[in-house]
Amino acid sequence: MAWLGALAIGLSLGLLGSGGSILTVPVLVYLVGEGEKVAIAESLAIVGLIAAVGSLRYARSGRVRWRAVALFGLPGMVGSVLGASAAAYLSGSAQLILFAIVMLLAAGWMLRPPRGLRSPPNQRQAQTPPDTDPREEPPRRAAAMMRDGLAVGALTGLVGVGGGFLIVPALALLAGLPMLTAVGTSLTIIAMQSASGFLRHHQVLAERGLTVNLPLIATFAVLGVLGSLAGHHLGQRLDARLPQHQLRRGFAAFLLIMATVILVQRLELFSASGAAISFLLP
Repeated sequence: MAWLGALAIGLSLGLLGSGGSILTVPVLVYLVGEGEKVAIAESLAIVGLIAAVGSLRYARSGRVRWRAVALFGLPGMVGSVLGASAAAYLSGSAQLILFAIVMLLAAGWMLRPPRGLRSPPNQRQAQTPPDTDPREEPPRRAAAMMRDGLAVGALTGLVGVGGGFLIVPALALLAGLPMLTAVGTSLTIIAMQSASGFLRHHQVLAERGLTVNLPLIATFAVLGVLGSLAGHHLGQRLDARLPQHQLRRGFAAFLLIMATVILVQRLELFSASGAAISFLLP
């Protein structure tokens, strides 16, 4: 079941362009049996490796905007380190509760209809930029991109998610990137901030006498990359039969169920503990 979960992580990334990292922590905690804090650190390594491999295909086709990578990704690396440092002051249960809340936010974003479908027909073409020229100069909104990069990076470091469901819309809106370019740029940014967050988490774990399972990380990363490739090809076949927004809605429903299960389980543990401070602090 754990190996199937690893394939599902990559499959989601290949089909939807985001969401795979949301699955990584639950798979590691509930199927592999890793502790919460170790699972979050391992999730960052797995997600970062899968994203790095996936970004190569976009980079070769010129669909990575390096200016956006610098403006969004470098502050994101700083934010990821800060988030990982803050995680040292929270218990694993508190991190999982925050993680479940992020899952609910991701589900809400995925349930929204595509931007073009929300607009009047005569405005859709104007609002949706063509994805034919990845070299088109984006609007200069450097300050907003750096601010959002710092915030998304902090979330990545704190709860172990890649943040693609936040990065792609931010790049499309703030940098004016076409969708495929936004996805390729997002994968590069995810790899950067996951790497910095993992290194900080590794230091925090070492201080507590804990360590990550490197063979497990490598196996999950390989299976995730294979799943991502399969998801990419499957998505091309399903696109005409089952629009992507329907796939996203199905995945969002799954996220709602998973988030509810995590919250119910953690609240039961909270009730059993009877002490909020000891439950929330390490």
